[in-house]
Amino acid sequence: MGVNRKMDFGGLVGADIHLSKDFVRCIINDTSYAWLLFNDCDGGRGYYLKIPFNKTKSLGRSNRALNNFDPKYSVSSDLIAYMDKGNIFIEDMNTGKTATMTFGRDIAPDFANLHNSIDSVNITPARAWARYKVDNEWKEVEKKIELK
Repeated sequence: MGVNRKMDFGGLVGADIHLSKDFVRCIINDTSYAWLLFNDCDGGRGYYLKIPFNKTKSLGRSNRALNNFDPKYSVSSDLIAYMDKGNIFIEDMNTGKTATMTFGRDIAPDFANLHNSIDSVNITPARAWARYKVDNEWKEVEKKIELK
């Protein structure tokens, strides 16, 4: 790369978190970028950072990641998954191809205690499945996906 890149970790994630070596993984994609996946030890909240090696490209990040450090969140090793209030977004870390699975409505998840809203997920390059709670009732959604 030819230069060092310094970043304030707390500023990147927007919170004080406690890391464990068992809940951190880094995937380097050629000379393009590195993916840093981790979960907070205190609440289990999932994070990811997509750090480009080119200083002019923007940083990608989420504090709503569904990382497979959690045994109830099965996400294929080449994929990253994260969510908003009504969708799960899936991206192939190698190709940048994406897909989306929707819950069809705002499920109002508590991202700090995600298991209260999203019990489990199973995400592969061809299929996304989730067990989620809405209106105090557990439901399941499954969708065949195509990464584009």
